[in-house]
Amino acid sequence: MNATPGAIPHGGDRVADALQAHGVRQIFTLCGGHISPILAACKARGMRIIDVRNEATAVFAADAAARLSGIPGVAAVTAGPGITNTITALKNAQLAQSPLLLIGGAAPTALQGRGALQDIDQRPLVAPHVKRFFKVTRVRDLGTAVAQALALAQEGVPGPVFVETPVDLLYDEASIRQWYADAAGKGRSLGERALRWYLNRHVRRMLAGSADTTPPQAATVAVPRAPAAALQQAAAALARAQRPLLVIGSQTVVQAKEVQRLAAAVTRLGIPVYLSGMARGLLGREHPLLRRHARRQALRESDCVLLAGVPCDFRLDYGRHVRRGATLIAANRSAREARLNRRPDVAAIGDAGLFLQALAAAAAAQDRSDWLATLATREAAREAEIDAQAAVAGEHVNPLALLRTLERLAAPDAILVADGGDFVGTASYVLHARAPLSWLDPGAFGTLGVGAGFAIGAATVQPARETWVLWGDGASGYGLVEFDTCVRHGLPVIALIGNDASWMQIAREQVKMLGDDVATVLARTDYHAVAKGLGAEGILVQRADEVEPALRQAQQLAAAGRPVLVNVWLERTAFREGSLSM
Repeated sequence: MNATPGAIPHGGDRVADALQAHGVRQIFTLCGGHISPILAACKARGMRIIDVRNEATAVFAADAAARLSGIPGVAAVTAGPGITNTITALKNAQLAQSPLLLIGGAAPTALQGRGALQDIDQRPLVAPHVKRFFKVTRVRDLGTAVAQALALAQEGVPGPVFVETPVDLLYDEASIRQWYADAAGKGRSLGERALRWYLNRHVRRMLAGSADTTPPQAATVAVPRAPAAALQQAAAALARAQRPLLVIGSQTVVQAKEVQRLAAAVTRLGIPVYLSGMARGLLGREHPLLRRHARRQALRESDCVLLAGVPCDFRLDYGRHVRRGATLIAANRSAREARLNRRPDVAAIGDAGLFLQALAAAAAAQDRSDWLATLATREAAREAEIDAQAAVAGEHVNPLALLRTLERLAAPDAILVADGGDFVGTASYVLHARAPLSWLDPGAFGTLGVGAGFAIGAATVQPARETWVLWGDGASGYGLVEFDTCVRHGLPVIALIGNDASWMQIAREQVKMLGDDVATVLARTDYHAVAKGLGAEGILVQRADEVEPALRQAQQLAAAGRPVLVNVWLERTAFREGSLSM
């Protein structure tokens, strides 16, 4: 174990050593006395400590860091309310299958359940949302638990893991012994002597084996592979198909280092492909196989559908988008998700990215030009419709025109963070993710409020790339204060707020169905002024002719290291009529 320079070795050093051994370079946190030794030890080892203003933001940031780097993201929060504040972000990571580690503080081991500060039973709250809850009770087990948790986060179906680190395991041994000696007192009564005996025994057990300072080693995580029989069946099905279709989801790109080989494999397969979630951008902006529009119609016409890392959930109408006569191939790390709502003809249980690479090597090349041309014609027609709708002028800014301008101006490797309802839903049709690992959205949980944390995580692990947060005005309220974090840590995030003074995704259908806009009305709030008040830059856009100059100015400010928020007053449109999901 390497001690924190200039300090007596403590349990926090054990945690930091394990993190360092696994290549962790940054910790996202909100401070608390329960976890201070961990933060100090990590900083001493050169890890970057990004302290945010809400514990959920820390977990969202760790989630984004994991997705972009392929290394589990790490967040550390204090006990009690610090942990309860993370629950939504933890559940979002679980459903998005993001490998991350949440380290949570806890009350002293001998005082748990006795009314100590911020002491609650954390296991029943956290355990349903993580792959495993590690409850550490001895100092020597701290590093081992962290190492096991980091490996488990990546194994099988990736996901979050939790390690509970009580405060009396984290400080140096002399301090711990002194705390318990003070608590035991020096009284001579039978009760006082019994308490002293109990606490001394407790300390011995807690510190047993702590003289062992062997540093933890990073575990090799085995990547699950689909069986050869599934590969042969899938190759045969593709060979028979006249109109095959490939749909790729986030799970397929969980191995970040494999994305270029994966993109090459998809190209070799030569069949039209739709990308979703983190897979957006896998093939760049204008790949000849890439399709973005009319996916439902294409699925219903296809005679062989390969779902790679995509379950048949609400996004595919619970499997009903795929016609019954089609051969369905499901490549997925999760056997449950591969069979969710629709039993596939071929279940390739293993890493979907590696499966596609193997399939590309095994499948024979075929001419799909007619099928590709049919889909391309629809693609062009839909793009023309969007162009026509973007040309409609109003008093304020047409959201389609705004997004078309951003599409033209954003950097070739820009990261786009999506956090919102109607505005972000519109953006998903208009914006083209530019490169692999360049689009971040919440995933299946549809969580609002991911934007600030995702942007902080992205800008931390990919500092050379331009990072945009596409915020609905409703969703922005969850994370505006994190501009303070961006300013303090020099994270030049650009936030683009689509301000239509409404929770529009809900309002549009609610008013039509119920005749009431209750609880959906916002205001043309000066979000740019909030950013300025937090030390960032703020720009207001109210008219169409102000859009391009404002976006260019935002890019210049970000290039100079300044976080900036662009508050754009939007016209309301019917572009996403009927978009309510169930």
